[in-house]
Order: sequence, then structure tokens, then C-alpha cells
Amino acid sequence: MGETDGVWGLQEHLTGLVIDELRVANWQRSNEGVKPSKQTKPPRPMARPGVGRVRDKNSPERVAKRKAAQLRAAERRRAINRGEIT
Repeated sequence: MGETDGVWGLQEHLTGLVIDELRVANWQRSNEGVKPSKQTKPPRPMARPGVGRVRDKNSPERVAKRKAAQLRAAERRRAINRGEIT
């Protein structure tokens, strides 16, 4: 099922959960006795089809794009007010 339509069934989700838990357990064991400042980052969960990553609305790229769009809109409003655009 999961390979044909890009959607996981219950079995695939449970397998993904097992893989995630094993990765976390191995990460915990590898960092045992290590100072928190020297520990590696925890593993990220396995990617699952149909479940997109949440995008940060305030990432620097999105803030820059939003600002550029606001500047374009303000310039367009000024051009309309000057009569350049009808």
C-alpha cells in the first residue's frame, strides 16, 4: 500500500516509530556519561510521507521575502496614487 500511493498504512507507521525509538535509545547510550555541552544532537524522526515538516514562519528567508513583498506593495500603491497605474 505505502509504496504505490505514497501514503503509509498502520504497519509502516509502527515500523517508523520503532526505528525512531531505536535511534533515540542508541543516541542516549552513546552520550551516557558525556557532559551535556559535549553531547551530540538527538536524532531527528524518520521522514514520513504525507507529513510535511512545519516551516518556521519567522525564518530569516521568510522574513526577507515578506519584507520584499511589503516594499513592492507599497511602491505599487504609490504608483497608483501618482496615476501611473490605473
